[in-house]
Amino acid sequence: MRVVIAEDDALLREGLVLLLRSEGIDVAAAVDNPDDLVTALADHQPDAAILDVRLPPTFTDEGLRAAVEARRRVPGLPILVLSAYVEDSYAGDLLAGGAEAVGYLLKERVGKVATFLDALHRVVAGGTVLDPEVVSQLMVRRRADDPIRALTPREREVLALMAEGHANQAIADRLVVTETAVSKHIRNIFAKLGLPPGEHGHRRVLAVLTYLQTSSA
Repeated sequence: MRVVIAEDDALLREGLVLLLRSEGIDVAAAVDNPDDLVTALADHQPDAAILDVRLPPTFTDEGLRAAVEARRRVPGLPILVLSAYVEDSYAGDLLAGGAEAVGYLLKERVGKVATFLDALHRVVAGGTVLDPEVVSQLMVRRRADDPIRALTPREREVLALMAEGHANQAIADRLVVTETAVSKHIRNIFAKLGLPPGEHGHRRVLAVLTYLQTSSA
């Protein structure tokens, strides 16, 4: 796997480089700003990009905009975005821009090497990964007209794990139920959120988008 990193914090950037290379991952470039990221993507054609949400010059959402631009230039490029804080609006914007092969993690997850690498591999494989803390905060911010309220408590648990990027068997293992039971819950979730089989797009991702888009107070 070949990756490009965009992170303005020099210590974290070098730490990511050392961590990934120690795991046999080729770090083609590690830059600290959006412009150099665009150049690195063109020069190296990586398998994935790891980006900080906040990059120079304003340190607001340059990394997020760089991710959107990266996906425009390289359709389907797996993107893993890192953030120091839970900013679920950024997660929603990232997913809405083309939701497969994207991830949004808190930077503290980098220190949990197995969790971080698992998220990276799932994103590269085409999955969608949200940080568990983002999912946890969204669960407590539900409006009265929120369609998620139609779900049973178990269906909400399943949807939360879907939002974290887990496959059906992994969800079953965590909830100590059968994979068949998980599949049934997911079918119910799709039906209650108005996502029939003929719906255009990836229904798991669309369900997560519904989850994000109805979370504001």
